[in-house]
Amino acid sequence: MSLRWDVLPPITCEVFMPTLPSNRRRFLQLLTSAPLGVAASCVAAAPEAPARPPARARVRAIAFDAFPIFDPRPIGALAEELFPGQGASLMDAWRTRQFEYTWLRVASQRYADFWQVTADALSFAATRLGLDLDARTRTRLLEAHLELRAWPDVLPALRSLRGAGVRLVFLSNFTPRMLDAAITSAGLGGLFERAISTDEARTYKPDPRAYRLAVDALELPREAIVFAAFAGWDAAGAKWFGYPTFWVNRMKQPAEMLDVLPDGIGAGLSELVTFAAAGA
Repeated sequence: MSLRWDVLPPITCEVFMPTLPSNRRRFLQLLTSAPLGVAASCVAAAPEAPARPPARARVRAIAFDAFPIFDPRPIGALAEELFPGQGASLMDAWRTRQFEYTWLRVASQRYADFWQVTADALSFAATRLGLDLDARTRTRLLEAHLELRAWPDVLPALRSLRGAGVRLVFLSNFTPRMLDAAITSAGLGGLFERAISTDEARTYKPDPRAYRLAVDALELPREAIVFAAFAGWDAAGAKWFGYPTFWVNRMKQPAEMLDVLPDGIGAGLSELVTFAAAGA
């Protein structure tokens, strides 16, 4: 049935707005028979369809920092064994200076690889605390990085991710030698497509040039690569770069005050698997 627009009192498009979106077809049918002025005003006033939020890109790869995979606690245990009562203090000073040195070297363009930075930071920390760090003790603490084991949840999580077709790489400040040795020590050979060291770009995270290495190696858009961070600052840097970011917050640390938050946070890799599956 068609309407006799010539015998109806003046009407506006508001009469027909309740038909949207439940009876959009009828609304359009009415418009086709309406006078030009009424039809134009109705089209102009018709509400826009709500914008659909952009879907998260499919997770096609995960780039891991080293320590979501490798358990660093044995290094601290060795430090306590070598310096009873001082191990925790040594580790705090060592780790703090280690990362400060990476950032200082990037800022001043005086690059040295992570093995040297780690050794220099250890020497500084021991001197600051007044510890007798002889050559043998220094070597034992450094080489503990080559003998790391995986956290207990790592192997099942990696197998699950690979079974889902997710590509796995490292993206770490570790040198290639450090990464290769730790992969072998942890029994994870064959599970990672690449062990990418920021040494390739002669820089350190959170320099964007470091994060870009995974994009170039995987030949994927950054939106399809989840970065799995161990430290809050690394999660922030990866998020700034544009990666979907998951913070494996094993140490239960507070978020950094850097005006950015990771897309997901969990205490282990099982939560990362769930996060990746949601974007698969």
